[in-house]
Amino acid sequence: MARNVEIKARISSVDAVEPLAAALSGKPPVTIVQDDTFFACPNGRLKLRVFADGTGELIFYRRADATGPKESFYVISPTSSPDTLRETLTLAYGLAGRVRKTRLLHMTGRTRIHLDRVEGLGDFLELEVVLRDGESVEAGMAEAHELLASLQVKPEQLLSGAYLDLLATQG
Repeated sequence: MARNVEIKARISSVDAVEPLAAALSGKPPVTIVQDDTFFACPNGRLKLRVFADGTGELIFYRRADATGPKESFYVISPTSSPDTLRETLTLAYGLAGRVRKTRLLHMTGRTRIHLDRVEGLGDFLELEVVLRDGESVEAGMAEAHELLASLQVKPEQLLSGAYLDLLATQG
């Protein structure tokens, strides 16, 4: 399985953080509209991500629900039939929830900087530092902390869990 170090933080607004991310990236962001459907999964999280062009990805991942940087293991399987796959997985495993968001993606080196506007939740920053085979988690965590400082994110802004968890706590 592929690995990365992930970190999520609540931000005041995407517009406030975007210039900082653009300065780190040196390029304009890519805008991605995502509709994520989560399914019951006892061994981690299973979601179907559908893009605006009608394609999708089935993503399984496992990570601790801890505040701050954490290691994540994941597998991504592309699909050209996301609607049928959503129906099949819902029947087989049960629907756990749905998250819709608009993401601005900036790349800086091997790190994906996501600036997310999540429907019903607000604005967030997510970092994904992709780890090389055999690389220590600590190296990825150090890189994530450096980027957080550059993006002016404070420790009290860091979150645990997933957007799905935040939506569930809102009722």
